[in-house]
Amino acid sequence: MTLLFCSLIIAAPLASAAGHTQVALTIYQPFGLLCHQLPERSFFIAGHKFAVCARCTGIYAGFALTLLGYPLIRSLRSCSVPPRKWLFLGAVPLLIDFSLGFFGIWLNTHSSRFATGFLFGAVVVFYVMPAVAELSQWRLSKRVRPALQTFTVPSPEAVASASSDYSAPERRI
Repeated sequence: MTLLFCSLIIAAPLASAAGHTQVALTIYQPFGLLCHQLPERSFFIAGHKFAVCARCTGIYAGFALTLLGYPLIRSLRSCSVPPRKWLFLGAVPLLIDFSLGFFGIWLNTHSSRFATGFLFGAVVVFYVMPAVAELSQWRLSKRVRPALQTFTVPSPEAVASASSDYSAPERRI
C-alpha cells in the first residue's frame, strides 16, 4: 500500500504529461490536502511537478524504503517502541532545514528538503510498525474463540427461594 502511495506521487505528473489530465487531477487533489504542492519546492518529471513537494517526497520515500527493510532490522512481532527522543532527533534536521530557509539564513534546496524528509520518514517507521504489530496481535487474539462455556439451570426450588425484587423496593427498575 505504501509503495502504491509513493508511486502515485510520480504517476500524477506522468499522467499529466501523457494528456490524462483527469487522472492527474484525481491524484493531485488528495495529495493537496497533505502538502502545499508549491512548484518551486517540488521535483519535476516530464515537465510536470510531483504530486507533493521535495520534503514530502522524502518523507514518503524514507518511510516506504525503511518499511521494506524493517523485517531485516527488527522482528515484525516486536511491539516495543524506541524511546521518543529518537523520533524528535529524527525531526531535528528537518526543523533546522525548514527554519534556516524560513528565516532567510540559508537557502535550502530540493536535495536538503528531500534528505531531511527521508530521514524523518525512515525514523517514523520504527514508531508505526510496533503499533501495527500490536494491533495485529490483538486482532489475532480476538479471532481465537474461547471454549464453549456451560451453565446450569437452577432448580425450581432454588428459583423459588431466591429473593425477589418485590421484597426490596429500592432495587425495582
